[in-house]
Amino acid sequence: MALPPLPEPHAIAVMVLTLVVLFLFTRERIPLETSSLIVLVIMTVGFTLFPYQHEGGHMEAVSLFHGFGHEALIAVCALMIAGQGMVRTGALEPVGRLLARLWAHSPGLSLIVTLIIGAVLSAFVNNTPIVVLLLPILISVSLRTKTRASGVLMPMGFATLVGGMSTTIGTSTNLLVVSVAADMGLERFGMFDFMLPAAFAGVLGLIYLWLVAPLLLPERKPLLSDTSPRIFQAQLYITDKAFATGKTLSEAIKKTDNQLKVARIQRGEHTSLVPLPDAVLQAGDRLTVQDTPDRLKEFETLLGATLYTGGTRVDEEHPLSAGDQQLAEVVVVQGSFLEGSTLRRARFADRYGLVILALHRAGWVKETLYANIGDVTLNTGDVLLVQGARNQIADLKRNSQLLVLDATADLPHTTRATTALVIMTAIVCLAAFGILPIAISAVAGVLAMLATRCLSWDDATRALSTPVIMIVVVSLALGNALLQTGAAEYVAQVFVAGSLGAPPAIVLSALMLLMAILTNIVSNNAAAVIGTPIAISMAQQLGLPAEPFVLAVLFGANMSYATPIAYKTNMLVMTSGGYVFSDFLRVGIPLTIIMWLTLSWLLPRLYGF
Repeated sequence: MALPPLPEPHAIAVMVLTLVVLFLFTRERIPLETSSLIVLVIMTVGFTLFPYQHEGGHMEAVSLFHGFGHEALIAVCALMIAGQGMVRTGALEPVGRLLARLWAHSPGLSLIVTLIIGAVLSAFVNNTPIVVLLLPILISVSLRTKTRASGVLMPMGFATLVGGMSTTIGTSTNLLVVSVAADMGLERFGMFDFMLPAAFAGVLGLIYLWLVAPLLLPERKPLLSDTSPRIFQAQLYITDKAFATGKTLSEAIKKTDNQLKVARIQRGEHTSLVPLPDAVLQAGDRLTVQDTPDRLKEFETLLGATLYTGGTRVDEEHPLSAGDQQLAEVVVVQGSFLEGSTLRRARFADRYGLVILALHRAGWVKETLYANIGDVTLNTGDVLLVQGARNQIADLKRNSQLLVLDATADLPHTTRATTALVIMTAIVCLAAFGILPIAISAVAGVLAMLATRCLSWDDATRALSTPVIMIVVVSLALGNALLQTGAAEYVAQVFVAGSLGAPPAIVLSALMLLMAILTNIVSNNAAAVIGTPIAISMAQQLGLPAEPFVLAVLFGANMSYATPIAYKTNMLVMTSGGYVFSDFLRVGIPLTIIMWLTLSWLLPRLYGF
């Protein structure tokens, strides 16, 4: 195998930087937006200090910032905001209610219907709100029908990924690939131009997810099950001989090693005192407290007080009762006011009147009862175990910024749901019929949602994801540098030379497989934008149409099935269903192989080689 001669230094530097990008995007300790900014700074400073000139022209370093105003990024951001409008208004509620009723009668049929609906919706709407809609419904019906939630949640999540690859607006990855290919001179793909191969492979994928995937998944329990004891409210009655009698509240709290939390001091029948540290406790006072049964009994002993609940002394015959208290799991989703914030800063517990029992993040569980997690910055996919009264949990579920998992299936709904649905339909139709580019129709749709109050500006701001924006910008900059310096052409030459004269169909298949592997390790957007110029260069060297090679990159970069870190909805599904990393390998790798082999067979035949 004769490799082509090495390119000039700028191309080598860009290729090395590409490897650095792929490495940085796999580092969990470095935020994706930080990694993106590091690479963007290195590129702009590098091309400023060492200008690149070729054939009488040169590349301006500031052109690497053009991604911030690129049509693809504008479309991605506008569609994220429009999707938030669908969530905020509960526009997908009828679908949710239909599925909830169907699952109660025929779980087997309901699974395939759920997979099809999830796939179809994800072809036009970002799949995150689809997953957020379906997760509590599927968990609810699994509890009611006593079926395994772990057998349906992952297939549902993967179905939305399968459906998302079928149109230009299905995912941000599709938008980027289509836009970059158009920038390089290819005729722009229409919204449904690659629907046929995507639908063909998608049908096989859905059949696998329906009939085989549930059998491969072991029974899993939610990761927060029984990880934290429940909280009970009670009263500590201060007797004449109690240690706390005559002591200040701060002295009593110190006696409990500062663990006692007093909500109110009741003195007599009608007097309620603010629990100030210097308040002197008297015989007959009742301290309203909340904690676990063991801790409450410990406080009773340390303070020499008597523990009561509901006017009855707590003993073996009369144990603590939680009344109408309920447990619920709250998942932090993209666009939530909790994302990137802390519980203390968001005043979450005070705002909703809840007790936070535990915080789960993939890899660890931290309990608020024994360690203060108020200052932990929350990420997408984090799960809070909370406890509160039934009406408080119901209020929490009506907030469409939060994904609440419990035994009920209440869905958000407002009078503007129909308006949001009409606007989203208009966005899709205007782009589908070529009346307006998707970037313009999506921005116009955002304005319409703001004007009709389907969204507020706060909602729109929360819908935007800084990591997505920065990854798109740096990917576009890197793709431009690969193209301008000739690095993309060199990589394509190496790829073709390494194929040892293999048929073009094999080269295309190998490219798709490479993209499928990369998208499960690094950002799918980065893999797609880096791969697109390489794919076009490969097609030119083989003397073949570039479209099938571009689609190989697009489809491969969408195969985010094999790891939970491959796509943000995978993390939501993982935390909600109690899955482990190996579960994604067990189900995701066969799905990747099915999609890869099907598309590898289909694309060459559709394009005549």
